[in-house]
Amino acid sequence: MKLLLISNSTNAGEEYLRYPLPEIGRFLAGVSEVAFVPYAAVTFSYAAYEAKVQARLGELGIRVRSVHRAADPVRAVREAEAVCVGGGNTFALARKMQEQGLMRAILRKIRSGAPYVGWSAGSNVCCPTICTTNDMPIVQPASFAAIGAVRFQINPHYLDANPEGHAGETREQRLLEYIAANPRRWVVGLREGCMLRFEAGRLELIGDRPMRVFKKGIEPFEVHAGADLSFLL
Repeated sequence: MKLLLISNSTNAGEEYLRYPLPEIGRFLAGVSEVAFVPYAAVTFSYAAYEAKVQARLGELGIRVRSVHRAADPVRAVREAEAVCVGGGNTFALARKMQEQGLMRAILRKIRSGAPYVGWSAGSNVCCPTICTTNDMPIVQPASFAAIGAVRFQINPHYLDANPEGHAGETREQRLLEYIAANPRRWVVGLREGCMLRFEAGRLELIGDRPMRVFKKGIEPFEVHAGADLSFLL
């Protein structure tokens, strides 16, 4: 499998997909066209999302074809060179993907060796479930089950603390609740500006910030780029 799972699309003060673009370019070397899943978009159209991603990936010479235009989205995925899944609302994304049978189709495509790139919600849906998303459940998917290309959960945009003056639960407290209810599952808090790359059987953290790791019965700990992540596999 070849996976590039990105925490966030945009760093503060930067253009859309600017910071991960060099890594996306390396990862998709030789790919001329990708099937794009835009269904995490809620407040703007799928066509607008396609155009936004095309504007950036076009710099790499890659053509973007959104599956929302396809008469048969599963076939579009099956025939694609690579698959990209964009960020937005994870619940909206999961529901539409489930309705169209894209979860299974993408898993089959990934297992065949095709590259997969996801950011934010697109990283969430590569996990066994969407249960560690930060998003509000604005719609109800058929289930929380996701693609399941990896065995661990990702919490994108991971933050260490709440804003000053806010007394609600921290992100860490929420993830501790998750592992208490799901004791067999590893969870990684992927901070902004970071990504996970899985290629040639090796999982690697890319970015200047460490990743926070959670598992029931183990004190949460930090992992830096270059560390052995085989325990997640």
